[in-house]
Amino acid sequence: MALMSRVGKRLRRIIQRPGSVELTRYEALLPAVEKREPDLEELSDEQLTEAAASLRDAEVFGDKQLVELCALGREAARRGLGERAFDVQLLGTMGLLSGHVVQMATGEGKTLAGALAAAGYALQGNRVHVISVNDYLARRDAEWMRPVYELLGVRVGWVEPSLSARERRDAYASEVCYGAVSEIGFDVLRDRLITAEDDRAQAAPDVAVVDEADSVLVDEARVPLVMAGSVDAGVADEEVANIVRRLRLGLHYETDADGRNVWLTSAGASVVEKSLGGVDLYDDEGSERLASVNVALHAHALLTRDVDYLVRDGKVQLINASRGRVAELQRWPDGLQAAVEAKEQLPPSDHGEILDSITVQALLAGYPQVAGMTGTAVAVAEQLREFYRLEVAVIPPNTPNVREDSADRIFESPGKKLRAIVEEIRTVHESGRPILVGTQDVAESEELADKLAKAGLPCVVLNARNDAEEAAIIAEAGTYDRITVSTQMAGRGTDIRLGGADGADRERVAELGGLHVIGTARYPSSRLDDQLRGRAGRQGDPGSSVFFASLNDELVLANAPDVPDGIHSDEETGEITEQAAHRQINHAQRVAEGVDLEIHRNTWRYTRLIEHQRAELLKQRDEVLGTDVAREKLEAAEAERCKELAESVGEDVLTRVCRDALLFHLDQLWADHLAFLTDVRETIHLRAMARETPLDEFHRAAIPEFHKIADEAEQRSAKTLLEAEVTDDGVDLAAAGVRRPNSTWTYLVQDNPFDSDAEQALKKVRGMLRKKRS
Repeated sequence: MALMSRVGKRLRRIIQRPGSVELTRYEALLPAVEKREPDLEELSDEQLTEAAASLRDAEVFGDKQLVELCALGREAARRGLGERAFDVQLLGTMGLLSGHVVQMATGEGKTLAGALAAAGYALQGNRVHVISVNDYLARRDAEWMRPVYELLGVRVGWVEPSLSARERRDAYASEVCYGAVSEIGFDVLRDRLITAEDDRAQAAPDVAVVDEADSVLVDEARVPLVMAGSVDAGVADEEVANIVRRLRLGLHYETDADGRNVWLTSAGASVVEKSLGGVDLYDDEGSERLASVNVALHAHALLTRDVDYLVRDGKVQLINASRGRVAELQRWPDGLQAAVEAKEQLPPSDHGEILDSITVQALLAGYPQVAGMTGTAVAVAEQLREFYRLEVAVIPPNTPNVREDSADRIFESPGKKLRAIVEEIRTVHESGRPILVGTQDVAESEELADKLAKAGLPCVVLNARNDAEEAAIIAEAGTYDRITVSTQMAGRGTDIRLGGADGADRERVAELGGLHVIGTARYPSSRLDDQLRGRAGRQGDPGSSVFFASLNDELVLANAPDVPDGIHSDEETGEITEQAAHRQINHAQRVAEGVDLEIHRNTWRYTRLIEHQRAELLKQRDEVLGTDVAREKLEAAEAERCKELAESVGEDVLTRVCRDALLFHLDQLWADHLAFLTDVRETIHLRAMARETPLDEFHRAAIPEFHKIADEAEQRSAKTLLEAEVTDDGVDLAAAGVRRPNSTWTYLVQDNPFDSDAEQALKKVRGMLRKKRS
């Protein structure tokens, strides 16, 4: 009978959770963990810490050690936080310690599970980074979990932008260090530019435990983090910006259905050429102006204020589409950034030479061991397996989910859908139930808030404009009678407790049915839908959710615009109840997910080569930084000069001078190589017109250029050694015309350079050119 039960459970797991990890082994350890509780309760704090320290001596970390860690962790949490870890939290800890991505529902205690796993990795002698989606959560979780770490004898720290270099080094020296993915990535980039080993911030980490793993590992995987040397203010072509501002869609330019590409029509090209004084945009002399026109047109036609970006404090601030909040350090490539600033008539921001960059995916690939946790992992199991070789472990909820998820309500037009949403809010609000409304973007959230205000339904708005108040707003979203309108940010990492942050009105709100979640449209990913739904029904709380949709929503128009014939709507309300409409919206979402996955694959095909080249260069750079190889190479090239310098300034100064010169030229040549690769990638799809494979052509261009770097760096260093003035203080590189940027800065690039639709756009442009010239 027991055998049949186990077989049945496995069959259900296979059917319901494709690709998920078998948990039976870990579940079998839970009784042993519980059995240790009475003995551990008798220990003093010091004895508990000593018991944890004994795990450091284990030669292998097997089931016995897993049981002991979980038992010690449960007791440490009880003493330090006043919380006894649930069995499911311990299952999550075991899943993380086994190198999986664990899926735990919202409110099930991922933060504690992650902390116990990080402590377990640290007690095995590993240096652990707990990677978060933002600085607020990194600091909050490190401080919140500190009592648990201290009882287990593990030192914890965190990094954030305000830390000094010394504080940053101290934080990374901790056994467990919390940090936002961008902050840790930028420190990796800074460490690649150091000229003295003592300036290195990070010691090599062993393990990454990634919070909100789907967001970090999938949504942001292809986002490049950039280290730039400041040069001067960006320059946009103001004349072109003013011309493009007057162009009209359908007459002067066209866009494709999904809004990814834009191109001039023949009429538009004529208007632009005439306005620029008769220049021919399509001959060699006009190619530079054509580039300016294209980037200005992209800014004008494809990027929308309050959807793609905000203008705040006199600056353009990008909005992270998957989270709905301002991406504080994010910007477009310099030309497009300047074009958007010109469009909004703002002063140009600094631009600079890119010194180095790294994608989030490549950053995570640098950790020998990666594990993660999130509320929605199964939906991206394929990507996690393909890009990171990670499997998903689905942890059951501690208390069964009783949230009621209603079928989508579909309308013929966005206008009628909005009226129905307002009416839904009015009806539910009359009962006093708290309501959370998830919108697609800032503009929609503010439009809905305006409609609700006119209907006498006051609400609290959370979007990228007031994201600093996110945690406080979301914490109160479960308050009686509260209406909260939010973009997709919806407070990841912050629980919505019924009755408000203090839970004072919990029973009253629970009796009414708990939190009611409304989605104003389906998101481009089913995970985002599930994340919004998951804000209700926390830990067995009552709750409900419903999504509203329209066959004219952007999701449908961009991904499945051909709606089947014969779909009818109610004449008065515009509501559609036929199953064909539901199938159409589900199809549109699957297409959007497929497009996103293909873009991810395509981008990684290109960046994989760049990451390989970067790794090779870093080996050379670390050898130069940590040994006397620079002096040996330059003595071989310029023996007389080196002998002269050794006599005049001494052996130590000569060694440092050789190292500084070679490091500079390696860094400069790598920056030049990145600029070269950027130029290649911007034209690579033109190779498709010649029936060549773009990826093969990219490799063919990139590999020979990279192999020139080492020899060229040595030649330039020898020249610098001959020409530079060397004193007892070292080499004056600036006087020799060799200088590092006077300041560096970091940002993320909102960029999709290898969009799989680029070839299609080029075909359209080529067709238009043929028409223009005929």
